[in-house]
Amino acid sequence: MSEASSPLPTQSVSPCATLPEGWLAIESLDIEAQGIAHRPDGKVVFVEGALPFEQVSVSVHRRKNNWEAATATAIHRESSQRVRPGCPHFGMHAGACGGCKMQHLHESAQVAIKQRVLEDNFWHLGKVRTETVLRPIQGPAWGYRYRARLSVRYVHKKGEVLIGFHERKSRYVADMKVCPVLPSHVSDLLVPLRSLIFDMDARETCPQIELACGDEVTALVLRHLEPLSGDDLARLRAFGQQHGVQWWLQPKGPDTVRLLDEGGPVLAYALPDFGITMPFRPTDFTQVNPYINRVLVSRALRLLDVQRHERVIDWFCGLGNFTLPLATQAAEVLGIEGSEALVARSRQNLVFNQKGRDRPLAPTRFEVRNLFDMSPEQLVADGVTDKWLVDPPREGAFALAKALADLHQQPERRAGWRPPSRIVYVSCNPATLARDAGLLVHQAGYRCLDAGVVNMFPHTAHVESMAVFELDCVSNQD
Repeated sequence: MSEASSPLPTQSVSPCATLPEGWLAIESLDIEAQGIAHRPDGKVVFVEGALPFEQVSVSVHRRKNNWEAATATAIHRESSQRVRPGCPHFGMHAGACGGCKMQHLHESAQVAIKQRVLEDNFWHLGKVRTETVLRPIQGPAWGYRYRARLSVRYVHKKGEVLIGFHERKSRYVADMKVCPVLPSHVSDLLVPLRSLIFDMDARETCPQIELACGDEVTALVLRHLEPLSGDDLARLRAFGQQHGVQWWLQPKGPDTVRLLDEGGPVLAYALPDFGITMPFRPTDFTQVNPYINRVLVSRALRLLDVQRHERVIDWFCGLGNFTLPLATQAAEVLGIEGSEALVARSRQNLVFNQKGRDRPLAPTRFEVRNLFDMSPEQLVADGVTDKWLVDPPREGAFALAKALADLHQQPERRAGWRPPSRIVYVSCNPATLARDAGLLVHQAGYRCLDAGVVNMFPHTAHVESMAVFELDCVSNQD
């Protein structure tokens, strides 16, 4: 049974000439949540704050030969998909928080827009049409953001400290009192944190607080440019005890992060479907949305359909978010990442999860490799693997897909090696996924079975997605 989504329909809009002078009819929405309209002469206008089906007046703030950028100043006909934003700091005006772009659009329509972006990228960039559209993975639209980097700034003229995201299209920090996309207990800390930093000796040399929530621990990482005084350390300890947060200090780069007081509880999240617990440091990369991550891992492994006798590679394995669940299903798992530090952390997590299990994890090892400089020879040297899980950063996995394509087109280089029968590709950039999908389908002998969006970041323009590729047996016959 196919899993289908319902992309937001396009609209046939009457020409602007039929509207009152100066009005624009919004035809569609781009991924930056800007309405798209055309003037009577065909010139494109991108309108912040406008939604499809609306008629608006605008103020133009940038003009080019073929397009204009504008902001809606009045909405004369409102879209049925327009909703009241859930955050008092959201808006198109000066000083509004720039953390979210789509709060004025209904949540289901946000997902439909993202699905359309994915499908358009697949076709226009990769010339690929997926056989089945996966039902979007969705979860809570509020209180989901367990990772965040908050800017801190002491403003002399106001005599106060601001903590939050940057203002829309600005380097200034938004004057935020709450943030509904953060967990409520963290949103409630924004005002107390402002008072804490204001009272510190180092209030002018602490530019950032990074948030990392585990299942049971909330960690705050204070970036400080100068050593902290004894009084400031005491203030942090008192705040942590009062509000139940764990302070970490970061004097320089991420590698310098350390607990303010050793011996505290471990920061970790669970993947209960697999009996896996993932300890992590607050500056490690983990998914922002734990609700979606649990579903994402479960669906990815279900679609990969790993059997007990199979060997699997997890490319771009990170801390082992997919690798360790795979080790509960496969005969052997290889996790590959480009960072020595990440691989060391993955190995620690493997040891942590091997203890006290009723059924031991499959033999699992981790390797460091430059994944942006792959070659066919390296793939052959890794030996035959049955399935791949690919989860790259925004740059995608071009070198990996290209090496696979080279082996398909030059079978004499395989030396008994065969490609994986199935690949599940998890992406945070639909453009690079579409590019790599084009390589896999048109040059590496795969079919694109399924693809769909993962709404990891509700109310933002970020598009996370997943695609399934299966080896085309006909095209791979030597």
